[in-house]
Amino acid sequence: MDDYYHSVVLDNKLCKGCTNCIKKCPTEAIRVRNGKAIIINEKCIDCGECLRTCPYKAKIAQTDTWDDLSKFKYRIALPAPSLYMQFANAPSKEHVIKALQMLGFDYVYEVARGAEIVTSITNKILKTESYQRPVISSACPAVVKLIQLNYPNLIPNLLKIKSPMEMAAINAKKEFCEEHNVSPSEVGVFFISPCAAKMTAVKSPIGISKSNVDGVLSIKTVYFRMFKQLAKIKDEELPDSNQAGYKGVRWAADGGEAVALNTEKILAVDGIHNVIKIFEELENDSIEDVDFIEASACTGGCLGGPLAVENMFVATARTKKFKESLPSHGLSIADSEMEEYEFDCPIIHKDVTKLDTDISEAMRKYDRMVSLCDELPALDCGACGAPSCKALAEDIVRGIADITDCIFVLRRKVRKLAEEMMALESRMPPVIGEENKKDGDI
Repeated sequence: MDDYYHSVVLDNKLCKGCTNCIKKCPTEAIRVRNGKAIIINEKCIDCGECLRTCPYKAKIAQTDTWDDLSKFKYRIALPAPSLYMQFANAPSKEHVIKALQMLGFDYVYEVARGAEIVTSITNKILKTESYQRPVISSACPAVVKLIQLNYPNLIPNLLKIKSPMEMAAINAKKEFCEEHNVSPSEVGVFFISPCAAKMTAVKSPIGISKSNVDGVLSIKTVYFRMFKQLAKIKDEELPDSNQAGYKGVRWAADGGEAVALNTEKILAVDGIHNVIKIFEELENDSIEDVDFIEASACTGGCLGGPLAVENMFVATARTKKFKESLPSHGLSIADSEMEEYEFDCPIIHKDVTKLDTDISEAMRKYDRMVSLCDELPALDCGACGAPSCKALAEDIVRGIADITDCIFVLRRKVRKLAEEMMALESRMPPVIGEENKKDGDI
């Protein structure tokens, strides 16, 4: 039983059983049964592809609500770099920070600063031989979960460093508590997120024992509140620009993490299906001479997140203005500080493909699965409620589907049955002579 928290859930009342989602899910975690979609939690990586795909909005991203802010005496906002590009009426990131302050946040700490710390640490690591090459970014929680489930051979390649969100949460709470002499228990740290996977990373973190973030608000939740505040801001009210530079802010778009590194041997891939293709090539040793891979589940990077508001291409175009207005430098840390930002838990492979705990029984089921694949039409039409014929074969050996769920197999069996009935109809018991047979008799 999967006890892992999932931020992507299904509203059965809205689901029409259309099968759009089963074809798009990168881990084949969705089935349609009895006219409704179901999510196989063990296979779900909370990437949000189904959120984009479902035309009936039956897939929902669970995040915290505005009311959850009231649980804390002091509230800190952690704006994702992608938040800055959401507003046409925000000339600078300082306008966005000011709008958050006007909404009642006592302190704003840019996640872009956390991104700059990750960049600094990554540059140090790439100078050593401590990691298997290529090093794979661990910033995207959906990608980390994908590797944990489906690519155990790539776990050693994962950067064992906390995400920019976690970096920001650690430093934000420390700075605020020291400056205002308050207890950390009174302070709530809220990340403003473009994706559902960050909520999962807070509730069920991988690589760390406990998240430093207290809550996650979607960009959609804060967008209209901020939009109204932005219209009221006067330039003389803007906070001092002493936070993140362009290197950290650029993380919002695809390739932003990679281009900040001091190496040309980088590969940036966005879109979960593209990420899977790259990982397949990595496992086949088809990719060489690459030191670092930036992998983002969302097309366009975080700007293409399912909880973002602005069109991805429009938001990407807005990143250019930050290059002109922000310093290019980034934060750096000493070697002695690195330990605080490292993972404190091992990443253990969760084999969701295991057919049985008993090896001999698992082999028998696998042989049966191969045989079923030969029997199925290999059309991957989805009419059976599974995303592919192979997935249906797996469901059958697991006992949650039947071979006749395939309409082509069912039609073949019905045709065979009809032929047998016709053959029976043409025969007569041997005790009855031809002259005694009447019309309509069997």
